[in-house]
Formats: sequence, C-alpha cells, structure tokens
Amino acid sequence: MSTAVTWALRALPFVALAPLRASSTVRYLSTRMPVGVMVLLLAYCLRDVPVTGIGALAPLTALAVTVGLHLWRRNALLSILGGTTVHVVPASTFLGH
Repeated sequence: MSTAVTWALRALPFVALAPLRASSTVRYLSTRMPVGVMVLLLAYCLRDVPVTGIGALAPLTALAVTVGLHLWRRNALLSILGGTTVHVVPASTFLGH
C-alpha cells in the first residue's frame, strides 16, 4: 500500500501539470524564470558579504570566476564547480572560515 501511495505522490505533479505545458503563460515563465531565480540567489548569497576587507576576497573572487567560466564555456556545471572550488579552498585554508 505504501508503495502505491509513494508512486502516486511522485506521479501526481506530472499528471496535474501536463495540461499546463501547452499554456503560453508557462512557456513565457519557462524562458524568464531561470534568470530571475539566479538573480535572487545571487542577492541572497551576497547579502552579508562585506564590501571591503579580506572577508570579501573569497566570495567576490568566486563570483568573478563563476561568471567568467560561464561566459567562456557556457557550461553551468563547470561554472558552479569552478566558483565553488575558488570560494571553498581560500575560505577554508587561508582565511580560516
């Protein structure tokens, strides 16, 4: 019984949203939402970063590397991994966070 409920709950969003796939509103949102979500995540992640000082070095460098890698290679996975590495390594070794 629990298997059937689990399967039904996982399938429900696909069944319920299938009619919306043909909607012009959903098509519009699917092209605009990813950029909007990324801008909100960027603002949220950088909200507590100091503007000056050594504490800003790791996150701002990581941001520059992430943007640069994405503009250069257009590969989201490479951008995320590169930016994360550039942030984590200095922050955990040199800056002692």
